[in-house]
Amino acid sequence: MQRPPLVITIQSQVVMGQVGNSAAAFPMQAAGLEVAQIPTVLLSNTPFYPTLRGGSLPEEFFADLLRGAEERGLTERAAYILTGYVSSPAIAEMTADFVARARAVNPRLTYICDPVMGDTKPGLYVPETIARVICDRLLPQADIATPNPFEVSYLSGVTMTHPEDILEAARKMRLRPEARLIATGCRLAGTPEGMIETVVHGPEGTSRHPVTLQPAHVSGTGDLFAALVTVGLARGLALAHAVDHAQVQMSRSIARSIALGLPEVALDDPAFRRDLLSFGMPAALV
Repeated sequence: MQRPPLVITIQSQVVMGQVGNSAAAFPMQAAGLEVAQIPTVLLSNTPFYPTLRGGSLPEEFFADLLRGAEERGLTERAAYILTGYVSSPAIAEMTADFVARARAVNPRLTYICDPVMGDTKPGLYVPETIARVICDRLLPQADIATPNPFEVSYLSGVTMTHPEDILEAARKMRLRPEARLIATGCRLAGTPEGMIETVVHGPEGTSRHPVTLQPAHVSGTGDLFAALVTVGLARGLALAHAVDHAQVQMSRSIARSIALGLPEVALDDPAFRRDLLSFGMPAALV
């Protein structure tokens, strides 16, 4: 029997709530993918509560987890590596080395880099030393990158005001010529009122994907979006269709968060779960 596609996901993790691996793993598993989670930081919860416990993984401990993943042959089997928040320059460097080694032993691997470093209102929320490793070592290896508008601007110096700006941004971010850039959460010239857009650029061209703007800001949206795009690709959708599917699911998740009053994405909307489960079912049962 053939094993399902394996995703190695390297990012933050929380005990309570849904951000980082805690947001990304469930939708990928619900869609029938095999998921190997490697945390960069382990926290009790997101920072929106009176207390916050835990912290960044000790660097030797993190290196040991990467070594164990390689010893179990995960890099040879993986269809995807997904990276998000990294918690120190050393962990960022180790992650970049791990991706490079994985690509060397597994040329079929797709590397999806979510360059988690900041957002429009808070600005840069990681040290510049981490941002530099993301810029210099992680993004140049990426097959797909999923920055928000702040991250696009920080990494490329390009402000996304028109869809065509994504071409210059991709060039200045030093992405591989065949890489795809997915700029999320954009408000551009021509974006319909009350909408927000994802802009996708790659060798196939540029496409715009508008979606209704939800009246709330919740954490974990970038982590969940990257995971949902991975689901779509792993289940055979073209990238543009994977983005459309991810946006439908994101709308369900955010609406559920608003209804429950949660500060992070929700994963328990019935339609959200049903749609993901259908990806993992034989066609005759869907």
